[in-house]
Amino acid sequence: MLPPELPPLPALTRAEAELIDRYLEVVDLLGRINPARSGDTYRGLRAAQALVGRATALRDALTLMHQRGEHELHAATLARALRVLDGERRAGRIALPPGSDT
Repeated sequence: MLPPELPPLPALTRAEAELIDRYLEVVDLLGRINPARSGDTYRGLRAAQALVGRATALRDALTLMHQRGEHELHAATLARALRVLDGERRAGRIALPPGSDT
């Protein structure tokens, strides 16, 4: 049985697609660095080292959008793209895990 088909990505400019990709890369790295999640320090260190380059790429994507005259982020469209690309789950790794009541 095949997995359910994902909804199509909304129409994005090349710069918007680049922004979404770079943003999710940063989110994934921040999730790996999150000290409230289990893991080892080496894994967090490697993610932190990679974060510098990915943050620069994110900045460059936003700079390119601005230079091309894309001065407004279309939040609803970009949010749909993030949802299709599993952005909610990926961003959830940045948050604190649920606390215990005991």
